[in-house]
Amino acid sequence: MMRTASIKLDASPEQRAALAALQSAFANACQRLSAVVREHRVWNRVALHQRAYSEMRSSTPLGSQMCCNAIFSVCKAYKALKVTGRIPKDTPVPAISFQRASVHFDKRTYALKKNAVSLYSLGGRVIVPMRLGEHQRRILSFGRPKEAELAFRKGNWYFNLVVESDDKESIASGPVMGVDVGENNLAAHSLGGIFGGGRLCDRRDHHLALRRRLQSNGSRSAKQKLRQVSGKERRHVTHVNHETSKAIVREALEAGVSKITMEDLTHIRDRIKAGKRMRGRLHRWAFRQLQRFVEYKAKSAGIAVEYVDPAYTSQTCSSCKQLGRRTKHRFACPHCGLRAHSDLSASRNLARIGGTAVPPRAAVSTPNVGGADVGNHVCASQ
Repeated sequence: MMRTASIKLDASPEQRAALAALQSAFANACQRLSAVVREHRVWNRVALHQRAYSEMRSSTPLGSQMCCNAIFSVCKAYKALKVTGRIPKDTPVPAISFQRASVHFDKRTYALKKNAVSLYSLGGRVIVPMRLGEHQRRILSFGRPKEAELAFRKGNWYFNLVVESDDKESIASGPVMGVDVGENNLAAHSLGGIFGGGRLCDRRDHHLALRRRLQSNGSRSAKQKLRQVSGKERRHVTHVNHETSKAIVREALEAGVSKITMEDLTHIRDRIKAGKRMRGRLHRWAFRQLQRFVEYKAKSAGIAVEYVDPAYTSQTCSSCKQLGRRTKHRFACPHCGLRAHSDLSASRNLARIGGTAVPPRAAVSTPNVGGADVGNHVCASQ
């Protein structure tokens, strides 16, 4: 499993100047390579190396290995465009700006030295102290350092180090937990937990309205305010998703869960047919991030993760497996009389699909427990 430790560097003024010079030279080299990619329509690493390496060595101050790293960064950027369909066949290759590109480091261009890191620079190696917190130390202690990116953000240098660690030994046996993700409710799991998302939706709507007002204003002070609030919504959503995923995995461990089953929502945004306002809300829905957080936290705890087809999971009764009626957050089964929270019912169906026997609900004289599900199982309102 790969984890990334974002480490703040305590660089001296001289070291800051050396790192800035390296970033400038690296960005310039990437821009040169981008022109070669567009001219010859080549983003294969070996082919681009054969075509551009010699010219880079003679026209840039970068060393041999850093030239190879620049080729790697440019190829990775254009391959990402290709995978997402942004380089159509028989059309000009789009230009990518690398003016503020991070500097890619591999094992030949950096070395860890206790609480410092030795980095390649244009004037030789510089040893920069690292500011390590408990989170970064924990990641470094359980893994093998791999590649890294040197980035400059808000006046500080950060060394984003990728660490590879072995997955914890999988839990041999145990129940399967189903996790249903949503927008109004961030997640619901089959053990009975529901994580509300109303507060997060309000926060996102507030940021959207603020951005609209500032963008329509267009003044210098409005643009300055836009820069100040840039990324604030994204950071808050990431924080809430981290807290939610931690709670889900913690409850899975307490219950001895061996596998978590989630919905495969690939290309779901392509199928959205709602109005403009609703499309805007759903396109800002960070469901994949939450699933990814649950996945890597679960695997690090030895819990397997599986994605399944979500078709009809929210419309199928988790008790008798017949189609029922869903009205917002209430699910009603006309066959067995089950009343439940729709997201909770969907998570139990996901758990069943994942290979577990969901604890049965009585099919005869089933009480209306829709309100009880909501009241008794709400873990948090994020």
